[in-house]
Amino acid sequence: MQLAVNEDLIVMAIWGLIFFIFIIKLFQSIRLVPTKSAYIVERLGKYHSTLDAGFHALIPFVDKVAYVHDLKEETIDVPPQECFSSDEVKVEVDGVIYISVVDPVKASYGVTDYRYAAIQLAQTTTRSVIGTLELDRTFEERDVISAKVVEVLDQAGALWGIRVHRYEIKNIQPPETVKNAMEMQVNAERERRALLAKSEGDKQAKINRSEGIKAETINRSEGEMQKRINEAEGKAEEILAIARATAESIERLAEVISAPGGQNALRLQLGEQYLTQLKGLGQQGSRVVVPANMVNFDQWMDAMGLKEQR
Repeated sequence: MQLAVNEDLIVMAIWGLIFFIFIIKLFQSIRLVPTKSAYIVERLGKYHSTLDAGFHALIPFVDKVAYVHDLKEETIDVPPQECFSSDEVKVEVDGVIYISVVDPVKASYGVTDYRYAAIQLAQTTTRSVIGTLELDRTFEERDVISAKVVEVLDQAGALWGIRVHRYEIKNIQPPETVKNAMEMQVNAERERRALLAKSEGDKQAKINRSEGIKAETINRSEGEMQKRINEAEGKAEEILAIARATAESIERLAEVISAPGGQNALRLQLGEQYLTQLKGLGQQGSRVVVPANMVNFDQWMDAMGLKEQR
């Protein structure tokens, strides 16, 4: 009797355990997939479906979520590695890859670990590209190296269900001896450019000074020439004005002389001037010898044709 009771308890415990496992599996079959995520479901060990964002119910003990993929863009660090340039200089290079899953099925079954595969392919491609460049060019051709790595990863990513957005090189570290030599070379080049710039500045300053002196000389000569031209034109204008005034005065004098009583008026005016001049000669305090006929005013007037009109 006791044995039968024990057997019943064991059977009930087994059924209870089975029921408990069934309840757990039932709850596990309910899946809430977040946004930008994808779940790969296998049915009896074979791919069955891909669950997108939302609520999903699976068949307990039959369906299983084998892979969970995040569809957002992610960043993967590429560890530092040693590379040799074409001129046999060892450098240490590291970088970062930006990738995202575009085909969850291929990302699950096309490659064992797409992250590790992308890192390894990026490293090997970086080594091969740097091996074709000289050390100086490796610092200048970062874009070329990145573009080549992205191209190779895209070709492989089509089979792995991933998309490589970009690859960036973070650091290129040459050995300390090479770094010191490069710094010395950069300093020498900087000093050479400084000397060249200084000599170019001195040359340009001398050119500017000579051009300034040349322009000043030209301006002075043009100013002197313009001054002489202006003076000549002024003298010409003065001579013309005097000539016009003289001609006008002569014409008026002729008109006055030809008028009635004009000769007497002219004789009178000349007589006043004649007497004034003789008076001035007497006031100079020295002896002045003059011709005998100088004091004969009428004779001088008659000689000029200015006879007194009666």
